Amino acid sequence: MHDYEKLGAFYLGREHDLATGVTTGTPLLYDARDLTTHAVIIGMTGSGKTGLGIGLIEEAALDRIPVIALDPKGDLGNLLLTFPELRPEDFRPWINLQDAAAKGMDPDAWARRQADTWREGLARWDQPPDRIQRLREAADFAIYTPGSTSGRPLALLRSFTAPSPALREDHDLYRDRIEATVTGLLGLLDIEADPLTSREHILLSTVVQEAWDRGSDLDLAGLVGAIQQPPVTRVGVMDLDTFYPATDRFALAMKLNGILAAPGFAAWRTGEPLSAARLLHTPEGKPRVTIISLAHLSDAERMFFVTLLLTEVIGWMRSQPGTGSLRALLYMDEVAGYLPPVANPPSKAGFLTLLKQARAYGLGVVLATQNPVDLDYKALSNAGTWFIGRLQTERDKARVMEGLEGATPGGQFDRNAMERILAGVGSRRFLLHNVHDDHPTLFETRWVMSYLAGPLTRDQIRTLVPSPEVATDPSPGVPAREARETGPQTHPRPVLPPGIPEVFLPVLSPGPAGTRLVWAPRLLGVAEVSWRDARRHIDTSDRVTRLVTVGDGPLAVEWDRAETLELSSDDLLPEPWAEGDFLTPPAPMHRAAQYDTWGKLYARWIRNALPLVIWRSPSLKVTSTPGETEGDFRARLQQMFRETRDASVEAIRAKYAPRDAALVDRIRRAEQAVAREQEQAQSQKFTTVIQAGTALLGAFLGRKRASLGSATRIGTAMRGAGRMRKEGQDVSRAQENLAALLTRREELAGQLAEDLAALGTAGDAQSEELTEIRIAPKAGDVTLRLMALAWVPTWH
Repeated sequence: MHDYEKLGAFYLGREHDLATGVTTGTPLLYDARDLTTHAVIIGMTGSGKTGLGIGLIEEAALDRIPVIALDPKGDLGNLLLTFPELRPEDFRPWINLQDAAAKGMDPDAWARRQADTWREGLARWDQPPDRIQRLREAADFAIYTPGSTSGRPLALLRSFTAPSPALREDHDLYRDRIEATVTGLLGLLDIEADPLTSREHILLSTVVQEAWDRGSDLDLAGLVGAIQQPPVTRVGVMDLDTFYPATDRFALAMKLNGILAAPGFAAWRTGEPLSAARLLHTPEGKPRVTIISLAHLSDAERMFFVTLLLTEVIGWMRSQPGTGSLRALLYMDEVAGYLPPVANPPSKAGFLTLLKQARAYGLGVVLATQNPVDLDYKALSNAGTWFIGRLQTERDKARVMEGLEGATPGGQFDRNAMERILAGVGSRRFLLHNVHDDHPTLFETRWVMSYLAGPLTRDQIRTLVPSPEVATDPSPGVPAREARETGPQTHPRPVLPPGIPEVFLPVLSPGPAGTRLVWAPRLLGVAEVSWRDARRHIDTSDRVTRLVTVGDGPLAVEWDRAETLELSSDDLLPEPWAEGDFLTPPAPMHRAAQYDTWGKLYARWIRNALPLVIWRSPSLKVTSTPGETEGDFRARLQQMFRETRDASVEAIRAKYAPRDAALVDRIRRAEQAVAREQEQAQSQKFTTVIQAGTALLGAFLGRKRASLGSATRIGTAMRGAGRMRKEGQDVSRAQENLAALLTRREELAGQLAEDLAALGTAGDAQSEELTEIRIAPKAGDVTLRLMALAWVPTWH
């Protein structure tokens, strides 16, 4: 470990001396916790802004802090180009062939030069290759491409997931989420809609809120149907058809349906669901650096996605416990247009909410831009850290000065000094203004570990991150498993013996063209299950709903192969509400007594196969909560490790703070004493010289009668010389005292550094051996609610 690998500190570069124009050997270490008060990076093209952002993300990843990075230009994908062995063949696929040709070099030679350049650059900045390896091991790096399958796709048009109950109870946040979602969707349709006056916005908000109030998700197909047949008959005090006639609603539905049917939007229906938790951590709980590439999207599509992402991040944030440590980072490489000073695009409310509230939850927001005039003043005033690079115009400088003055507490802003420093900022040099520091610092950014190949194309992203195969639903809302069933012999609805309960699962949406609805028989089991452990203070319950195919063999039902259903009792219908044919149930399903047997077997299977699994951390002495996955628990442990480390660091600093403050005060008084002694010595020297000169002049030019007075003046001058020597000795003693105090402060800083180093790094939740605890439900803890023949809609 090198000296810059401090606990919770980001190595961003080295301090730069503006007076001499030399970058010193003193590392610029930035406290990670300061990012909870957010940061802005400002600098024109060529200032090194993107390099600083990549370096900041690298440091966060090394500290196991997850990152979501929005990448409108395509540069941040370079974070995946890390080569610990620094071999030319590693660089070869990513070099710019035009640059090689311009230098008159073949690609292999240019790749060797790039490898040598990176090796030398990292060495100059005291970064060994094993630091690159640790970076790769510390976090999972992934590129997502919404609206494209070149990277990992994100499914946005399949559903608008209902917010959690906790978020719905926060009325302001709930309203903001509905407004942002609807505004973003209408923006995708190129409809500029005011939430208070636009009938499109009011109608869609009503439809979305009605579904979300019930805790139901919406897909785009369902939204199209709800526009034509809204779940309300009045809007405000007006009749629905008066407020928004059916023909106009049909026109709006057709616009949305055009999105659904457009081939170019097929990728928006595939991929992983938009989940902040999944973007920040892998299923195993490992921190993730998620780069979301937006370069391939239109302006409207970018705004739509960014708006949905911000609402998702806000919802995730509000579900987390408060913390003073940095929990996660949201970074945007070019924020122009998303947080403007005058206009109100859909993304603006989300950004302002995060900048005002995210600190309490440990979520840091970092925004980068070329022009400070593109940022809302309220946003600038909420940023505690400013990284200011080379600026393009005097207008930019004036806006930065205005923002810095507004963000500096207590009227401590020195405008003249700041202007002098900014005038000397050059490429890769930034002024760090941090409200947590005593003074601004000019520094040069370090060499990044990632290879800066420039913006990545979609083909390069596809090579770098092969997309997993993702099944696309033939019709949104209809499971692909059901759509593939073909060719069975069907009949009218069968007549079953008395005592056999029947339920029908809902039809989510119309099937694909050329298909017919067929009801397939399945066995549905619903039970209420409790898991109790008095010693561990665990008492939790859940509903277990399984759907299984019944066979004709000796083992007709295998619950291990059952499908989990996320349905409430309200979703189960006593009669089919869509016409269709029926498949014949297998023979065992025609015997009413068999359902009682299956119910007992289902309860026994639950007791044996569904224990409550919780995990315990031996190092932190904490256990997971019921329902918390191992990956989520490890992610929580990592934050606890970080909080424990930060608390230890703060305790050690607090221990040394009084001694350091006392030394600072003594050094200040010693500096004053040196200045005073130097002033007295200079004054005595001047007086002695005058006295000596006067005495000598009187001795040479004076009359005989004045010889006695001249002798007196010479004696006075000699005594003055003695006092001058004494004053000189006093200056030396004062300087020695000051030097001793400065040495003692350096020694104190060394002791502090040793105590901090003795803490070691924060624990690694991924490598910790967790203790697995399994709590099986007892016989009395399983209550069967339903064992029935369930008719499942399929398309053939």
